[in-house]
Order: sequence, then C-alpha cells, then structure tokens
Amino acid sequence: MPEHIAFILHAVGILLDYGRHLFATVRHRATTPTFTTIAAAFGTANLATILAHLNRGIMRAAALERMLLARAATGRDINLPTPRASTAETPPAPTVAQPEQPAEPSATHKPAPRPFRPRGWNDPEPFMPSPEDLERQVRRRTIGRTMTDICLDLGVVPGFCTAVFWNHLFTIMHCLGNGVATLMREKTRRGDAFAQQPESSPESNWDWRDLRRDAIRQVFGFLIGETPVDPLALSPAPYAAATGPP
Repeated sequence: MPEHIAFILHAVGILLDYGRHLFATVRHRATTPTFTTIAAAFGTANLATILAHLNRGIMRAAALERMLLARAATGRDINLPTPRASTAETPPAPTVAQPEQPAEPSATHKPAPRPFRPRGWNDPEPFMPSPEDLERQVRRRTIGRTMTDICLDLGVVPGFCTAVFWNHLFTIMHCLGNGVATLMREKTRRGDAFAQQPESSPESNWDWRDLRRDAIRQVFGFLIGETPVDPLALSPAPYAAATGPP
C-alpha cells in the first residue's frame, strides 16, 4: 500500500466508522439532553436533515475510499507535501497543482453558461445525490476538498476529535485542498444558526457550547479517533449526570 494513500485511507476509515455509528444511534441520542451538542454541529436539531447529511457523508467517504484503493492497486501514491505555517505577511504557497487558467475570452466568444442549479441544490434532504454523482465528484475534486465535504456532512469539528486525529485530518485538508478555513467558517455559521433555534435552550443544565474533552465524552462516549461506543446502550449514567438532580 503506498504510504500517503494509506495515511489518507486511515482517516477515511475512521470517518466512515464514526458516520455509520452516529447514523445508527442518532435517533436515541436525540432523546438525551446532550443531543444539542450534536445538533449544533449540523446547525439544526431536525433529525431528517441530520440523517440526510450523514447519509451523504457516508456515501461520499465510501466513494473516496474506493477511489483511493483503485489508485493504490496501480502502485501510484499521492503527493502529500508538508504543510507550511502561514503568517499574515506571507500566505502559504499552494500545495497542490493548480489547473491552467483559461485564455482570456475574445470579444466574440462568450463563456459557456453554468448548469442550472435549483435553490438549495446542495441540501441533501431535498436533493440527495446518487452514488454515481458522488463518484464523479470525488474524481473531479481535490482530496482535501472531498475530506472537508465529508467532515461537514458528518458534523465533524475539532472539539469532537482526539488531538492526534484532528492533526491527521488537518494535514490532509490543508495539504490537498486547503479546506480547513471552509470547515471552520461553516462550523461558526452552524453554531450561530443553532443558537437562534428554541432547541438550543433545553430545560436542562447542559451547555452545548462546552467542547471540553470530558463534555464530549458525555455526549458520544468517545472522541473521534477512538473506537465508537454507545454509552446509552451500556449505561445511562453519562446522561443522568448531564441532566442534574430532579
């Protein structure tokens, strides 16, 4: 297995395990006070919306996994340059080859119109792409952008991850598409959107803004990068602690 492909596949496998676990357990997690932490990562407590995003994220991750395995079968690796620290004075150099810029259009040549996209086209609840659509997207986009899209659909934010795994994701997103800023902007937007919803103020003492490691372990029972567990199936203690005394 080529070294860098193995590095990326390891992260994809962890995301797939997490996404499938959350998809299977999110319905009963939604009955607990700590669910607001999960909901804030999606910007909504609507289960149908969350499940649609999880479904698309799982399908996209599976498509990326297949693409990487097919490439590995040819013996070709992926260039994964070392990320450079950015500064305000010196922006980081591009880390992936950029496509050649098209020539300036002549006065008589008009660029082809973009395909029509209906309002909300990127919302998987009304517009779920087919597996074939996602296969094409994965082949066309950078790996870093695809990983960013997967994280957004699975509601993955830095506070949910072990430090080691977040560094792993950061390296892939930064070196192969520079999507970290996109992820963080969307994290902020979703948090702000969730704060405006009535579900953001449940009748309990649970603070969904608290992303300390011990709080996240009460939400999930694990951090992303560790083996997923279902604490509600094992013991109600974490949720009892979250609700406080009657």
